[in-house]
Amino acid sequence: VIDALEDIKAFDITVMDVRNLTSMTSYMIVASANSTRQAKAIADNVREKLKEKGADLRGTEGEKDGEWVLVDLGDIVVHIMIPSARAYYNLEQLWGETETRRTASKKSAA
Repeated sequence: VIDALEDIKAFDITVMDVRNLTSMTSYMIVASANSTRQAKAIADNVREKLKEKGADLRGTEGEKDGEWVLVDLGDIVVHIMIPSARAYYNLEQLWGETETRRTASKKSAA
């Protein structure tokens, strides 16, 4: 999933282990995109790459607006957000005390 995000230049990627907080999913991944168009392209790439690997794609939400696109992979839920939406919703803080891993920020030029 991380490789599929980074292929289309997602940045500020955070992986949260939420297994002890919810039964909906095991991991949440939050990533930023520079624009709604890029967020949609990242979501498309995640779906395409994981479909090739036989992953269970349960659904996608938010592609129409593109400010926050959610890709549900069952055990992993991927949130792709433009920076203003990410700052507003602050999912990392909302989910509180989780085991979190951040990847190196590779913000691309806008």
